[in-house]
Amino acid sequence: MTSSRSKKMNKAALGARLRRLSEAVDRDATRAYAQMGVRFEQRWFGVLNQLARNGPMTVSELAAALRITRASVSQTRQSLEDAGIVDTEDHPSDARQRHLVLTDAGSKLIRRLKSLWQAMDDAAMEVDAEAGDVVAALDRLDEALARQSMFDRIVGKLSSPRSHDK
Repeated sequence: MTSSRSKKMNKAALGARLRRLSEAVDRDATRAYAQMGVRFEQRWFGVLNQLARNGPMTVSELAAALRITRASVSQTRQSLEDAGIVDTEDHPSDARQRHLVLTDAGSKLIRRLKSLWQAMDDAAMEVDAEAGDVVAALDRLDEALARQSMFDRIVGKLSSPRSHDK
């Protein structure tokens, strides 16, 4: 059982706790892929899932759908291209843009991983239920940070008269 002091300390270390939990989930997912004999980087999932669901998409469209930066999608795209899982093709209506598309190997990989991804979804729902609907809490955290970023909150705390008294 954790003491109230350690709970307070853990709340102050929100980013560190979220990273630790994310790393644990990613580590177990990597082990599951390895058990299937598949080399798979967890960061690939979001892009591959979007391409499998929606067909060809631009980096900007993927970034918007995943709510991450274009730079992050571009890094993932390069890794997926190097692995032979995605390729780029000309955008049908805008010559300045390129679509990411699954290669034959990428489509085959997705078919192979469908059962694993379903098992991961089932396990995630089980953990979520056991932990008391963490997804709802993460939704609330996401909304709170959308209202005011951690940066703005921190700067506000630093500029308040109370922070200078300590």
